[in-house]
Amino acid sequence: MLKLSSLCPGSGRLRVLALGAHADDIEIGCGGTLLRLAAERPDLEVTWVVFCSTPERAGEAQASAEAFLAGVRRRQVVVRAHRDGFLPWSGDRVKEDFEALKKAVDPDVVLTHFREDRHQDHRTVSDLTWNTWRNHLVLEYEIPKYDGDLGAPNLFSPLAAATVDRKIELVLAGFPTQAGKPWFTADLFRAVARIRGMECAAPEGLAEAFYCRKAVF
Repeated sequence: MLKLSSLCPGSGRLRVLALGAHADDIEIGCGGTLLRLAAERPDLEVTWVVFCSTPERAGEAQASAEAFLAGVRRRQVVVRAHRDGFLPWSGDRVKEDFEALKKAVDPDVVLTHFREDRHQDHRTVSDLTWNTWRNHLVLEYEIPKYDGDLGAPNLFSPLAAATVDRKIELVLAGFPTQAGKPWFTADLFRAVARIRGMECAAPEGLAEAFYCRKAVF
């Protein structure tokens, strides 16, 4: 299992596997942290996987991932076409995707959905993450939504204001299909970052937060 200190600059190569059920999940949940790592770690390697898409959403997912990973020299973006909202009932096919990833990727850290997220697709991805990578550092990110399922995370990634601004800019520009939704707004994304920044006394008052269930120190 990766030690938490290995996330710090100067610790050698860092291989990150970022998993999202939908086209904008990774960006909303941990996009700022990925931008931060891309700036701090010239040795960063990222595999970015989205499981649900339509042809239109797949195009958004691919372009957005490339924008977030523009500073990462070694990167791979994978977009699957599972049906949105049906992952628990497409379990065998999704499990096959995870098994293929397990053979292809040996990550140092896995970024995935919060296990207690109330969206069924998110929970499926989280559960299969833990089934697949059992001796790895798994950090579960959060997605604000109508269900009111934000919890009390225990690992924080302080972010510069410029990084949060860039994250929000990329998210809003990258997903025009979501623009009319009442939750898809800059003030909501900044509000979550401000709350998490307050909780960890971040230098610029902004952060992303994760649930770390098991780690080696």
